[in-house]
Amino acid sequence: MDLQINGRSASQLPKLLDAAEMLGFAGVNITHPCKQAVVPLLNTLSPEAEAIGAVNAVTFRAGKRTGHNTDWLGFSENFHRELPGVCADNVLLLGAGGGGSAVCYAALRMGAQCISIFDQDYGRAERLSRQYTAQFGGASISAVADPASVIHEVNGVIHATPVGMIGHPGMALAPELLRSELWVAELVYFPLETELLLAARQRGCLTLDGGGMAVFQAAEAFRLFTGVEPDRERMLAQFRAALHP
Repeated sequence: MDLQINGRSASQLPKLLDAAEMLGFAGVNITHPCKQAVVPLLNTLSPEAEAIGAVNAVTFRAGKRTGHNTDWLGFSENFHRELPGVCADNVLLLGAGGGGSAVCYAALRMGAQCISIFDQDYGRAERLSRQYTAQFGGASISAVADPASVIHEVNGVIHATPVGMIGHPGMALAPELLRSELWVAELVYFPLETELLLAARQRGCLTLDGGGMAVFQAAEAFRLFTGVEPDRERMLAQFRAALHP
């Protein structure tokens, strides 16, 4: 199956990168579903992008294409700002694609000791668990066939699938599995309030929407593209104002 984005096929990615480079772009952002497909088209990867195996920003310098991952940093900054002090030792991750890989890396960098990964494609969840077990040997990282098997053990849930986005309605987790002691973090930011977050708040969970991650990953990409340190607070305020004019 050929994945689609913005009306174009993901198979057109090589041509799109060629065009951006030829037009003199300093860099481009990469989004779902191309964060892993873009990797073979690049000359080199940043250490974080190599560790994650997914790219969301590409810079063009001196005839070379370098892949970066700013998603993990965006998630980490958003999490620390909005959910300070919460326990994130034991996490359920929903989704093992490019976004899921980035936030799994972020959670491990933040000190998670146990991560259970659920994906509709069980093999993909297994591959991600092996990838990070090799990098973070002190943590317990495993694929699970059913979120219900671990939900009673975890501190929080990170949602990293397209479910809940505009055009992809629904929830990736049955709402009856949520309990008030959990925190729930969302990567989706369009819409900002997904069905999952609404259900979580109704059950008394602490929640984190995907808006801050979107802003902070973009801020870091801007820095990579321009060499200019962005005003993150201004960017965040503008983002929120655009959503609530």
